This record gives sequence, structure tokens and C-alpha cells, in this order.
Amino acid sequence: MALIKAEYIWIDGTKPDALLRSKTKIVEEGKALPDWSFDGSSTNQAEGHFSDCALKPVFVCPDPLRKEGDLLVLCEVYNADGTPHSTNTRRPLVELEEKHKHLEPWYGLEQEYTFMKDGWPYGFPPGSHPAVPQGPYYCGTGASYMFGRDIVEEHLEACLKAGLKISGINAEVMPGQWEFQIGPAGGAEVGDHVWMARYLLQRIAEKYGVDASFAAKPAKGDWNGAGCHTNFSTKPMREDGGYDLIIEACKKFGRPDRIEKHLQAYGMGRGLEERLTGKHETCSYKEYKYGVSDRGASIRIPLATQIEKKGYFEDRRPCANIDPYEVAHVILETVTLD
Repeated sequence: MALIKAEYIWIDGTKPDALLRSKTKIVEEGKALPDWSFDGSSTNQAEGHFSDCALKPVFVCPDPLRKEGDLLVLCEVYNADGTPHSTNTRRPLVELEEKHKHLEPWYGLEQEYTFMKDGWPYGFPPGSHPAVPQGPYYCGTGASYMFGRDIVEEHLEACLKAGLKISGINAEVMPGQWEFQIGPAGGAEVGDHVWMARYLLQRIAEKYGVDASFAAKPAKGDWNGAGCHTNFSTKPMREDGGYDLIIEACKKFGRPDRIEKHLQAYGMGRGLEERLTGKHETCSYKEYKYGVSDRGASIRIPLATQIEKKGYFEDRRPCANIDPYEVAHVILETVTLD
């Protein structure tokens, strides 16, 4: 009987930004992974007098940090009575996707993040700011400008070994700030892969003595914030005549009630107001606009989409600390409104 390690991973109830939790279960190789339980009173998901919560595996992949055969197991959280926990944002998304599966929605998430050391972005002098302002860091090279590349490369290899749909990486505008891209993938699928990639990033960064932060505005002043630009399309949008559907969706996103709902999912009260100022390649959160090839718009329509009259659009408002399940849900909900 071969035994393997299965790392059960879940999203907790910490506010304002949820944390990833995990623990290891020893299981027989090849056997179905069982449900498990945990102390919800220690993760902001239950009271001490009735603290048991359940973990139900929903996405499994190879664990690239351990031995061959070991697994990473992403789980949904359920109450003891078998109902989805209030922090389980994946379950409503799965149900919405099932309702609109004929549309075959695709998402691509551009996850920015910042390495932090002793409370400052990695590469910042402790308690101060770099002498060189924004400019040479984006997609840059050289030890004077690049901080954390070893971690980034190790993370990319780990994601590939795990079979995640990672489609690229690049250095971002601020020292110690990087990005990885996940997709194209379905809504629940892209969320699963983003959360798993975040987990691997934080685990690998531990070895280097730094933290991977998803804060929306990790450095005050004249520095870019950190976002999670979200690309979206449906099958009809990707086909001939799809451009009209994209414009129709952009107009729906501009309805006042939908603007508010999107901003709440995108990070309102969690740094969005500091990031979406109208500067640093953003549109102010107080304004809504869409445009072709406009990185100062709320929603950018790629030039190729306009030329080909089909394709996808990019919502540039989501912050780095989003819950990808919530973002996928609100986008699909708005696009499918009458």
C-alpha cells in the first residue's frame, strides 16, 4: 500500500481579504480523496461552541513541492449540516456557469503581486523609496532593477509541473512587483488555478524569507498599484459578429447599479479607491468608460478585437486582492442580463 501526502487547501473567512489555509492528510495512492474537517473558529468561519467545518475536494493537481505522487487538493468549505458555507463563493459561480454553459465563457486573469520584506516592497531601501522612479522596472533586466526573479522563475516551473493554466509572467512597474497570467479558462476553473497559483507563490516565497502580497496599493506615492485585469469573452463574442455583443456588454457594465456591484467585487474598501485614481494606467473608480486600446478606461477593447470585429474585452478595474470566483460571477451575471 503506497501512501502519499495530500495537501488540503481552502479559503478562510478573514476580512477584509481572505487567506489561504492548508493542512496535510496521508492517504492511499489511487484512492478517492475523502472529505475532511477543520476548526472553523480558528479561521473566522465558525464560533468556538460549534466549530466544525467540512472540506470537500473540488480541484486536484500534482504537488510540485513534494515527491512524485503527492497532491494539492483545493476544497470548498461547507457547514456541518452539508450546506455551502457563507464564505464559499465558488459554489454560486458553479451554479451560474451551469445555467449559461451554452455561452462557453472564457476568462483570463492577469494577477499582479508584490514581494514584501520587513514591511516594504522587495527592492525598496528599508523605510524609504528607490532613487530611480518608475520606468526601468517594467519587463526590465539587471540586478539594479530586478528583485525576486529567482522566486518568480521557481514559481513558474512549479505551476507548469502542477498542470495549471499559467500562460505567462512578467516584471511589473514597481520594484519587487510581478505578474502571472492564468487562462483562458472557465470561471470556476480560472478561479481554481489562480488560487492554486497564489498558494504555490506564497509557499515558494517562504523559502526566500519574503512575503507575496496581493495588496491593491502596496506602496504609497507615485507608484503603480497592483491589479488583476480580467479578460472575458463568450463563444458568440469570439465568432463573426461578436463585436456588437462586446459593445452591448460594455454598456451593461455602465448601468449605475452594476457599477456599484462590480466595484464591491473588485476591491472597494480594500484598496481599490487608492489604486483607481485616474493615474498610473487606471480610470478613476468615480467614472466609468470603455474604449478601444485605452488603458485609461474602465474596460479596454483590444485593437485586434475592433479590427477583427470579434474577440474579448478587458476589465481593468479588479484589484490584485480579488476573489476570482466573485469576479467571474459578477461579470457573467452582468453580461447575461436582459
